[in-house]
Amino acid sequence: MAINQKFTRDTKNLPQEIVKQMLTLATSGFGLVAALAWNEFIKEAIQVYIKPYVPKGSTVVSLFIYAMIVTSLAVMVTLQLTKLKARLERDEGLTKKKV
Repeated sequence: MAINQKFTRDTKNLPQEIVKQMLTLATSGFGLVAALAWNEFIKEAIQVYIKPYVPKGSTVVSLFIYAMIVTSLAVMVTLQLTKLKARLERDEGLTKKKV
């Protein structure tokens, strides 16, 4: 195959690859913004609802509670997304077998 033909074939998919990359970057950016928003919400909730009940100067307790909440949320979201991915892959496999 000539180099010119290979180059032409590879560049035909370029707009599609650019859009895929832009979608990935945009999704990641919005994910970061959402994570930062949740971060602020959890911090404020701890400040308002938990800190008044712990002794003064026990920042470690508040940080531990914050870390536990964030970790729990991360685990729950990851598990749910993993189940959803498995279900979608299973459904896709069933659809391909029918065709």
